[in-house]
Amino acid sequence: MTNQKRLGLYKTMLLIRRFEDKLVELCKIERKIPGMMILCTGQEAVAAGVCGSLERDDVIISNHRSHGHLIAKGADPKLIMAEIFGKRTGCNKGKSGTLHIAVPEVNALCTTTVVGGGIPIAVGTAFAQQYKKSNCVTVCFFGNGAADEGSFHEALNMAALWNLPVIFVCENNVYSGAQRMEEHTKIKDIAVRAMAYDMPGEVVDGNDAAAVYEAALKARTRCLAGEGPTLLECKTYRWRGHGEADHQVYQPKEEIAAWMERCPVDKLQKELLREGLISEQELLTIEKEINETVENSVRFAEESPWPAPGEALEDVYV
Repeated sequence: MTNQKRLGLYKTMLLIRRFEDKLVELCKIERKIPGMMILCTGQEAVAAGVCGSLERDDVIISNHRSHGHLIAKGADPKLIMAEIFGKRTGCNKGKSGTLHIAVPEVNALCTTTVVGGGIPIAVGTAFAQQYKKSNCVTVCFFGNGAADEGSFHEALNMAALWNLPVIFVCENNVYSGAQRMEEHTKIKDIAVRAMAYDMPGEVVDGNDAAAVYEAALKARTRCLAGEGPTLLECKTYRWRGHGEADHQVYQPKEEIAAWMERCPVDKLQKELLREGLISEQELLTIEKEINETVENSVRFAEESPWPAPGEALEDVYV
Protein backbone atom coordinates (compact mmCIF):
# COMPACT_ATOMS: atom_id res chain seq x y z
CA MET A 1 0.00 0.00 0.00
CA THR A 2 1.32 3.43 -0.94
CA ASN A 3 1.52 6.25 1.59
CA GLN A 4 -0.81 8.24 -0.67
CA LYS A 5 -3.41 5.49 -0.42
CA ARG A 6 -3.14 5.46 3.38
CA LEU A 7 -3.64 9.22 3.46
CA GLY A 8 -6.66 8.80 1.19
CA LEU A 9 -8.15 6.22 3.56
CA TYR A 10 -7.71 8.65 6.45
CA LYS A 11 -9.46 11.46 4.58
CA THR A 12 -12.33 9.16 3.63
CA MET A 13 -12.82 7.98 7.21
CA LEU A 14 -12.69 11.52 8.57
CA LEU A 15 -15.28 12.70 6.03
CA ILE A 16 -17.60 9.85 7.01
CA ARG A 17 -17.13 10.64 10.71
CA ARG A 18 -17.75 14.39 10.37
CA PHE A 19 -20.71 13.81 8.04
CA GLU A 20 -22.38 11.62 10.62
CA ASP A 21 -21.35 13.85 13.53
CA LYS A 22 -23.36 16.55 11.80
CA LEU A 23 -26.31 14.19 11.41
CA VAL A 24 -26.23 13.56 15.17
CA GLU A 25 -26.52 17.33 15.71
CA LEU A 26 -29.33 17.69 13.18
CA CYS A 27 -31.32 14.82 14.69
CA LYS A 28 -31.55 16.77 17.94
CA ILE A 29 -33.49 19.53 16.17
CA GLU A 30 -37.18 18.70 16.17
CA ARG A 31 -38.63 17.90 12.73
CA LYS A 32 -35.34 18.77 11.02
CA ILE A 33 -34.79 15.38 9.38
CA PRO A 34 -37.59 12.91 8.58
CA GLY A 35 -37.42 9.23 9.37
CA MET A 36 -35.15 6.95 11.36
CA MET A 37 -31.42 7.77 11.47
CA ILE A 38 -28.98 4.84 11.51
CA LEU A 39 -25.26 5.64 11.67
CA CYS A 40 -21.98 3.77 11.20
CA THR A 41 -19.91 5.75 13.73
CA GLY A 42 -16.94 3.60 14.75
CA GLN A 43 -17.10 1.42 11.63
CA GLU A 44 -15.56 3.86 9.13
CA ALA A 45 -12.49 1.72 8.43
CA VAL A 46 -14.58 -1.01 6.83
CA ALA A 47 -16.20 1.30 4.29
CA ALA A 48 -12.97 3.17 3.55
CA GLY A 49 -10.80 0.07 3.33
CA VAL A 50 -13.12 -1.99 1.15
CA CYS A 51 -14.18 0.79 -1.21
CA GLY A 52 -10.59 2.03 -1.39
CA SER A 53 -9.66 -1.29 -3.02
CA LEU A 54 -12.35 -1.00 -5.70
CA GLU A 55 -12.49 0.57 -9.15
CA ARG A 56 -15.29 2.86 -10.30
CA ASP A 57 -17.04 0.12 -12.33
CA ASP A 58 -17.17 -2.21 -9.34
CA VAL A 59 -20.61 -2.43 -7.72
CA ILE A 60 -21.54 -2.15 -4.05
CA ILE A 61 -24.76 -3.30 -2.40
CA SER A 62 -25.33 -1.66 0.98
CA ASN A 63 -27.54 -2.08 4.04
CA HIS A 64 -29.28 0.28 6.47
CA ARG A 65 -25.92 1.60 7.77
CA SER A 66 -25.02 2.97 4.34
CA HIS A 67 -23.65 6.52 4.60
CA GLY A 68 -20.05 5.36 4.98
CA HIS A 69 -20.26 2.93 2.07
CA LEU A 70 -21.74 5.55 -0.24
CA ILE A 71 -19.24 8.28 0.66
CA ALA A 72 -16.31 5.87 0.38
CA LYS A 73 -17.51 4.76 -3.07
CA GLY A 74 -17.41 8.38 -4.23
CA ALA A 75 -20.99 9.62 -3.88
CA ASP A 76 -21.40 13.41 -3.55
CA PRO A 77 -21.99 14.33 0.13
CA LYS A 78 -24.25 17.22 -0.95
CA LEU A 79 -26.60 14.86 -2.79
CA ILE A 80 -26.61 12.34 0.06
CA MET A 81 -27.43 15.08 2.58
CA ALA A 82 -30.21 16.45 0.37
CA GLU A 83 -31.66 12.96 0.09
CA ILE A 84 -31.54 12.53 3.86
CA PHE A 85 -33.45 15.82 4.16
CA GLY A 86 -36.01 14.51 1.64
CA LYS A 87 -35.26 17.24 -0.93
CA ARG A 88 -35.75 16.92 -4.67
CA THR A 89 -32.03 17.59 -5.34
CA GLY A 90 -31.08 14.41 -3.48
CA CYS A 91 -29.63 11.28 -5.04
CA ASN A 92 -33.12 9.85 -5.47
CA LYS A 93 -35.12 13.09 -5.65
CA GLY A 94 -36.09 12.86 -1.98
CA LYS A 95 -37.90 9.55 -2.42
CA SER A 96 -35.55 7.20 -0.59
CA GLY A 97 -34.63 9.19 2.49
CA THR A 98 -31.70 7.99 4.57
CA LEU A 99 -32.42 4.26 4.50
CA HIS A 100 -32.84 3.33 0.83
CA ILE A 101 -30.32 5.47 -1.04
CA ALA A 102 -29.01 4.32 -4.41
CA VAL A 103 -26.29 6.18 -6.33
CA PRO A 104 -26.00 4.52 -9.76
CA GLU A 105 -23.46 7.14 -10.88
CA VAL A 106 -20.83 5.47 -8.67
CA ASN A 107 -22.32 1.97 -8.99
CA ALA A 108 -23.81 2.00 -5.49
CA LEU A 109 -26.87 0.24 -6.84
CA CYS A 110 -28.91 -0.60 -3.78
CA THR A 111 -29.41 0.09 -0.09
CA THR A 112 -31.88 -2.25 1.56
CA THR A 113 -33.12 -2.29 5.15
CA VAL A 114 -34.31 -5.88 4.82
CA VAL A 115 -31.84 -7.86 6.94
CA GLY A 116 -29.92 -10.08 4.53
CA GLY A 117 -31.91 -8.71 1.60
CA GLY A 118 -28.93 -7.33 -0.26
CA ILE A 119 -26.93 -10.56 -0.31
CA PRO A 120 -28.88 -12.37 -3.06
CA ILE A 121 -29.10 -9.09 -5.00
CA ALA A 122 -25.30 -8.95 -4.98
CA VAL A 123 -25.16 -12.49 -6.33
CA GLY A 124 -27.44 -11.45 -9.19
CA THR A 125 -25.25 -8.44 -9.96
CA ALA A 126 -22.12 -10.58 -9.91
CA PHE A 127 -23.79 -13.10 -12.22
CA ALA A 128 -24.49 -10.27 -14.68
CA GLN A 129 -20.83 -9.18 -14.50
CA GLN A 130 -19.66 -12.71 -15.19
CA TYR A 131 -22.18 -13.20 -18.01
CA LYS A 132 -21.05 -9.96 -19.68
CA LYS A 133 -17.38 -10.86 -19.12
CA SER A 134 -16.84 -7.48 -17.48
CA ASN A 135 -13.62 -6.91 -15.55
CA CYS A 136 -15.29 -5.85 -12.30
CA VAL A 137 -16.69 -7.24 -9.06
CA THR A 138 -19.60 -6.80 -6.66
CA VAL A 139 -19.22 -6.12 -2.94
CA CYS A 140 -22.08 -6.74 -0.52
CA PHE A 141 -22.01 -5.15 2.95
CA PHE A 142 -24.12 -6.71 5.71
CA GLY A 143 -24.13 -7.09 9.49
CA ASN A 144 -23.52 -10.16 11.62
CA GLY A 145 -27.26 -10.62 12.16
CA ALA A 146 -27.78 -11.07 8.41
CA ALA A 147 -25.43 -14.06 8.48
CA ASP A 148 -28.17 -15.99 10.30
CA GLU A 149 -30.70 -15.41 7.51
CA GLY A 150 -31.48 -18.07 4.95
CA SER A 151 -30.67 -15.60 2.18
CA PHE A 152 -27.04 -15.53 3.35
CA HIS A 153 -26.59 -19.30 3.03
CA GLU A 154 -28.47 -19.62 -0.26
CA ALA A 155 -26.54 -16.73 -1.81
CA LEU A 156 -23.11 -17.97 -0.70
CA ASN A 157 -23.90 -21.46 -1.97
CA MET A 158 -24.88 -20.17 -5.41
CA ALA A 159 -21.97 -17.71 -5.62
CA ALA A 160 -19.51 -20.49 -4.87
CA LEU A 161 -21.20 -22.96 -7.21
CA TRP A 162 -21.02 -20.52 -10.12
CA ASN A 163 -17.63 -19.02 -9.21
CA LEU A 164 -19.06 -15.51 -9.16
CA PRO A 165 -16.97 -12.32 -8.73
CA VAL A 166 -18.55 -11.24 -5.44
CA ILE A 167 -17.03 -10.25 -2.09
CA PHE A 168 -19.26 -10.74 0.94
CA VAL A 169 -18.29 -8.23 3.65
CA CYS A 170 -19.71 -8.92 7.08
CA GLU A 171 -19.39 -5.89 9.36
CA ASN A 172 -19.46 -7.66 12.70
CA ASN A 173 -20.17 -4.82 15.12
CA VAL A 174 -21.07 -7.17 18.04
CA TYR A 175 -24.81 -6.35 18.04
CA SER A 176 -27.78 -7.22 15.85
CA GLY A 177 -30.28 -4.60 16.88
CA ALA A 178 -30.16 -4.99 20.68
CA GLN A 179 -28.89 -8.59 20.70
CA ARG A 180 -25.26 -9.51 21.24
CA MET A 181 -23.89 -11.97 18.72
CA GLU A 182 -23.51 -14.80 21.25
CA GLU A 183 -27.25 -14.56 21.97
CA HIS A 184 -28.18 -15.67 18.47
CA THR A 185 -25.10 -17.38 17.02
CA LYS A 186 -23.06 -20.29 18.39
CA ILE A 187 -19.84 -19.63 16.48
CA LYS A 188 -17.42 -16.83 17.34
CA ASP A 189 -16.34 -16.04 13.78
CA ILE A 190 -18.80 -15.65 10.91
CA ALA A 191 -15.90 -16.20 8.49
CA VAL A 192 -15.71 -19.93 9.32
CA ARG A 193 -19.01 -20.42 7.50
CA ALA A 194 -17.16 -19.87 4.22
CA MET A 195 -15.69 -23.35 4.64
CA ALA A 196 -19.08 -24.92 4.00
CA TYR A 197 -19.18 -23.29 0.57
CA ASP A 198 -15.55 -23.97 -0.37
CA MET A 199 -14.58 -20.32 -0.50
CA PRO A 200 -11.96 -18.37 1.48
CA GLY A 201 -13.13 -16.88 4.76
CA GLU A 202 -10.97 -14.29 6.45
CA VAL A 203 -11.26 -12.40 9.73
CA VAL A 204 -9.77 -8.91 9.64
CA ASP A 205 -9.48 -6.09 12.18
CA GLY A 206 -12.36 -3.88 11.09
CA ASN A 207 -10.84 -0.89 12.90
CA ASP A 208 -7.66 -1.06 10.79
CA ALA A 209 -8.37 0.56 7.43
CA ALA A 210 -5.10 -0.64 5.91
CA ALA A 211 -5.74 -4.25 6.94
CA VAL A 212 -9.27 -4.09 5.52
CA TYR A 213 -7.93 -2.59 2.29
CA GLU A 214 -5.34 -5.36 1.87
CA ALA A 215 -7.87 -8.12 2.54
CA ALA A 216 -10.41 -6.63 0.13
CA LEU A 217 -7.77 -6.09 -2.55
CA LYS A 218 -6.71 -9.74 -2.28
CA ALA A 219 -10.35 -10.84 -2.55
CA ARG A 220 -10.90 -8.61 -5.59
CA THR A 221 -7.78 -9.96 -7.30
CA ARG A 222 -9.04 -13.47 -6.67
CA CYS A 223 -12.44 -12.64 -8.18
CA LEU A 224 -10.91 -11.17 -11.33
CA ALA A 225 -8.71 -14.25 -11.73
CA GLY A 226 -11.88 -16.32 -11.98
CA GLU A 227 -11.36 -17.96 -8.59
CA GLY A 228 -14.77 -17.03 -7.20
CA PRO A 229 -16.12 -15.32 -4.08
CA THR A 230 -14.63 -14.50 -0.66
CA LEU A 231 -16.23 -13.93 2.73
CA LEU A 232 -14.55 -11.17 4.76
CA GLU A 233 -15.52 -10.67 8.39
CA CYS A 234 -14.49 -7.24 9.66
CA LYS A 235 -14.53 -7.15 13.47
CA THR A 236 -15.65 -3.69 14.56
CA TYR A 237 -18.13 -1.92 16.84
CA ARG A 238 -20.93 0.59 16.53
CA TRP A 239 -20.51 3.41 19.02
CA ARG A 240 -24.10 4.56 18.86
CA GLY A 241 -27.41 2.76 19.17
CA HIS A 242 -29.14 0.85 16.43
CA GLY A 243 -30.72 4.21 15.54
CA GLU A 244 -30.57 7.66 17.07
CA ALA A 245 -33.74 6.93 19.09
CA ASP A 246 -31.97 3.97 20.73
CA HIS A 247 -30.65 4.86 24.22
CA GLN A 248 -28.20 1.91 24.27
CA VAL A 249 -29.31 0.59 27.66
CA TYR A 250 -28.15 -2.90 26.62
CA GLN A 251 -24.59 -1.79 25.77
CA PRO A 252 -22.23 -1.61 28.79
CA LYS A 253 -20.72 1.88 29.07
CA GLU A 254 -17.27 0.44 29.69
CA GLU A 255 -17.57 -1.65 26.52
CA ILE A 256 -18.40 1.42 24.44
CA ALA A 257 -15.51 3.34 26.04
CA ALA A 258 -13.07 0.51 25.35
CA TRP A 259 -13.98 0.40 21.67
CA MET A 260 -13.81 4.18 21.39
CA GLU A 261 -10.20 3.90 22.57
CA ARG A 262 -9.66 1.83 19.43
CA CYS A 263 -11.08 4.53 17.14
CA PRO A 264 -10.15 3.66 13.54
CA VAL A 265 -9.77 7.33 12.55
CA ASP A 266 -7.44 8.13 15.45
CA LYS A 267 -5.47 4.93 14.85
CA LEU A 268 -4.54 5.81 11.28
CA GLN A 269 -3.96 9.48 12.15
CA LYS A 270 -1.43 8.52 14.82
CA GLU A 271 0.34 6.16 12.42
CA LEU A 272 0.65 8.87 9.78
CA LEU A 273 2.03 11.33 12.33
CA ARG A 274 4.42 8.81 13.87
CA GLU A 275 5.86 7.91 10.47
CA GLY A 276 6.22 11.55 9.46
CA LEU A 277 3.84 11.17 6.54
CA ILE A 278 1.77 14.15 7.65
CA SER A 279 2.22 17.15 9.92
CA GLU A 280 -0.05 18.60 12.58
CA GLN A 281 -0.63 21.62 10.35
CA GLU A 282 -1.64 19.40 7.41
CA LEU A 283 -4.08 17.58 9.68
CA LEU A 284 -5.66 20.88 10.67
CA THR A 285 -5.99 21.81 6.98
CA ILE A 286 -7.64 18.48 6.16
CA GLU A 287 -10.02 18.86 9.10
CA LYS A 288 -10.97 22.36 7.97
CA GLU A 289 -11.59 21.27 4.37
CA ILE A 290 -13.74 18.33 5.45
CA ASN A 291 -15.77 20.44 7.87
CA GLU A 292 -16.40 22.91 5.04
CA THR A 293 -17.53 20.05 2.79
CA VAL A 294 -20.01 18.91 5.42
CA GLU A 295 -21.31 22.43 6.11
CA ASN A 296 -21.73 23.03 2.37
CA SER A 297 -23.70 19.78 2.18
CA VAL A 298 -26.07 20.92 4.90
CA ARG A 299 -26.45 24.35 3.31
CA PHE A 300 -27.19 22.75 -0.06
CA ALA A 301 -29.82 20.49 1.52
CA GLU A 302 -31.46 23.28 3.48
CA GLU A 303 -31.64 25.58 0.44
CA SER A 304 -32.93 22.87 -1.91
CA PRO A 305 -36.65 22.70 -2.76
CA TRP A 306 -39.04 20.05 -1.55
CA PRO A 307 -40.45 17.70 -4.22
CA ALA A 308 -43.77 18.78 -5.69
CA PRO A 309 -46.69 16.49 -4.76
CA GLY A 310 -47.09 15.37 -8.36
CA GLU A 311 -43.53 13.99 -8.40
CA ALA A 312 -44.72 11.08 -6.26
CA LEU A 313 -46.12 9.62 -9.49
CA GLU A 314 -42.83 9.93 -11.39
CA ASP A 315 -40.03 7.34 -11.58
CA VAL A 316 -42.38 4.45 -10.86
CA TYR A 317 -42.97 1.33 -12.95
CA VAL A 318 -46.64 0.72 -12.19
